[in-house]
Amino acid sequence: MALDESLSTATATASALHRFNRYEIKYYLPESTIPEFRERVQARMGVDANKNDKSRRITSLYYDSSDLRCYWEKIEGLRFRRKLRIRAYGEPENINDDTIVFVEIKQRVNRVTQKRRIPLSYREAKILCDERKDPENPAVQQAFINEVLVFSETANLQPTVITTYHREAFVGIDADLGLRITMDHRVQGRGNDFNLGTSAANKFIIPQHISIVEVKANERVPTWFTDLAAELSLDVIRVSKYCKAIEAESIKGEIAEKAAS
Repeated sequence: MALDESLSTATATASALHRFNRYEIKYYLPESTIPEFRERVQARMGVDANKNDKSRRITSLYYDSSDLRCYWEKIEGLRFRRKLRIRAYGEPENINDDTIVFVEIKQRVNRVTQKRRIPLSYREAKILCDERKDPENPAVQQAFINEVLVFSETANLQPTVITTYHREAFVGIDADLGLRITMDHRVQGRGNDFNLGTSAANKFIIPQHISIVEVKANERVPTWFTDLAAELSLDVIRVSKYCKAIEAESIKGEIAEKAAS
């Protein structure tokens, strides 16, 4: 499919979905700085009401081609690129076929990040993404289902890596509506056992004393945050948890072994 056609299809589909269009900025946050950072952010923002002690764990299964097309599109910085994933919230032991998960396409168009997703049972998500069949759920957008199917078929997408971490999330209030700041701790991954409901062994893909801060804004990052980042000597980084999982030496070996079999 040509780039212009892909852009047109994705844009049309996005208009009918739960969509997030945002600018994203990321930082590494050393463990020693977390308490002060958290206190300063909480003084100006609210805690995400959807995140409680039982739902802070996020586990995502990413799909890619055998030649890692999505990975290389990110590395090469293509102005339009997409990733397909299934995202689950909560501890793995609580995830079963009836658990509601999200099938997501996260894409980049120039500097804007767009995320579109639909809720499905984990059983239906596996039918869609693994078997490449329509789960025939009338409550979800058929246009998005079709896009996932076409994307999966044309790129021959298959389960590639899992990432998992614990997230603290804060949302903007008053003048900062639309602002969202997250801290992701203990970022790990694996290149095998792709069942989201399995407490499989994961490996750190980011040093465990480092968290990833993501700032998502609709238009601009407020001055108080840029001042805070400067005070704490936080440098803007370009990091992808998916790419870090691929690049982890042990996980890369698992992927190569799977591709060769």
